[in-house]
Amino acid sequence: MSQTRRRFLQTTAAASASLPLLHSLAYAAPAKDAWEELFDGHGDGGIWRAEDGSITGEQDPPGSGNGGVLLTDRKFGDFELLIDIQPDWGICSGLFLRGNDKGQCIQMMVDYHDVGNVGQLYGEGTGAWNTRTFDINGKLDGDKLASITTDKHLTTKEVGLVSACTPEEWVKAWKINDWNTVRVIVLGEYPHITTTINDLQVCAFDGSRADTKSYDKEDVLKQLGPEGSIAVQVHGGKSWPTGAKCRWKNIKIRPAAG
Repeated sequence: MSQTRRRFLQTTAAASASLPLLHSLAYAAPAKDAWEELFDGHGDGGIWRAEDGSITGEQDPPGSGNGGVLLTDRKFGDFELLIDIQPDWGICSGLFLRGNDKGQCIQMMVDYHDVGNVGQLYGEGTGAWNTRTFDINGKLDGDKLASITTDKHLTTKEVGLVSACTPEEWVKAWKINDWNTVRVIVLGEYPHITTTINDLQVCAFDGSRADTKSYDKEDVLKQLGPEGSIAVQVHGGKSWPTGAKCRWKNIKIRPAAG
């Protein structure tokens, strides 16, 4: 991806009040083992704004098919991350774990569209491996999402997960047209990753022994190393609805010990 476009965030309360675009950063050094607020970082493509106390991302220009990512400058290895998300229906986004400026990462999918998934893992630029045990599909009431159904159900063994919630549990836990709290824990050189949405553990993945199709632990380690950036994504392509956004807020991180 081109490195010609860089935008900076600040997440102080004053800076979050309806700024047109994000150009600056703020950082407060935390106490040891305390939660640390993000984002300090840089963007590559996409439109990133601070709106009503949240970060929003959309294509640049809207509906153009041009996406991008917003990455922390700092690298993280073993960590626990909290983030609230509220995507518009139809968008394709993601939460990047151990990401780099090439766009490679282990991604927690935020594929909030028909035949999508939110909360399970994908190898972005690292083999396109995928741990999804179900797809989600939306039912609309006019232009508004009214409910979500699931299909294409697979077992944890089929996708190489240690564990996963059931599709029914996910649908019950997910809040439609509202904020949802995500917790991600990443540990180890070959990462063990757990994802949780609204206190429901969505999946657990053990990168040291996973037999997920197309997953190669040595190649992933070679591509990403043992640490990387946290990032959020606006996916490219014409399927992103014009004017739709993904919203992120209350982004916090702290060291995690195995």
